[in-house]
Amino acid sequence: MQDTLEPLFEIVTNTIGGFVDFIVLLLTSIPPFLLILIIAFIAFWVSRWTIGLFSFIGLFLIYNLGYWKPMIDTLALVLTSVFISIIIGIPIGIWMSQSNRVQGVLTPILDFMQTMPAFVYLIPSILFFGIGLVPGIISSVIFAMPPTIRLTNLGIRQVPKDLIEAANAFGSTSQQKLFKVQLPLATSTIFAGINQSIMLSLSMVVIASLVGAPGLGSDVYRAVTQIKVGVGFEAGLSIVILAIILDRISQNIKIKKN
Repeated sequence: MQDTLEPLFEIVTNTIGGFVDFIVLLLTSIPPFLLILIIAFIAFWVSRWTIGLFSFIGLFLIYNLGYWKPMIDTLALVLTSVFISIIIGIPIGIWMSQSNRVQGVLTPILDFMQTMPAFVYLIPSILFFGIGLVPGIISSVIFAMPPTIRLTNLGIRQVPKDLIEAANAFGSTSQQKLFKVQLPLATSTIFAGINQSIMLSLSMVVIASLVGAPGLGSDVYRAVTQIKVGVGFEAGLSIVILAIILDRISQNIKIKKN
């Protein structure tokens, strides 16, 4: 079976690897100080000045500590995982919201995906995709996708029934109800699911480093194995700063869309 599907796995590996390389190339082509200003401005624009100031100081600290390149690698890994989670998770969540039978079938699968220890996902990923960045991203997607699916389904199902009845009274088709009534009203909940997927994907950074994924996680893992407390603390602090920035930005994008 593995030999039969090997061309498919190779296509997936090349596609994901190419996408990550593109993000890394895009981010590294921008001077670090300019990228810090851009991210700080985005944080200020979608949230408030304190978040923008924290983003500026936090990213400048990461740069000053010498973890800028690993931070870029980690950010590329997280963005790729979240992008895949969104393009797969939101359609599945919409499908679940339109059918109670589909929801009944997928709910235990999502429960299984969320309760299974994250390390377990590395085993089939290594088997099919080998050692490197791709199995780390695949594991992150599997681990981080359920919140996007669940909250997309929940947001659509929580749309008030009277609005659905009004749309039916005006003769709206199922597609019109979905795109003009349900999805706009469920946007806030969907963004909450995306926010959770970002956090779960970032939590997989260190675990993904076990299979060769680059980034801050590999620095933490190397510090643990070599008992370098200072290096581990600095890399761990960089992960925390990046997590706070991504969390605050994604949370406030949700609010802005509300």
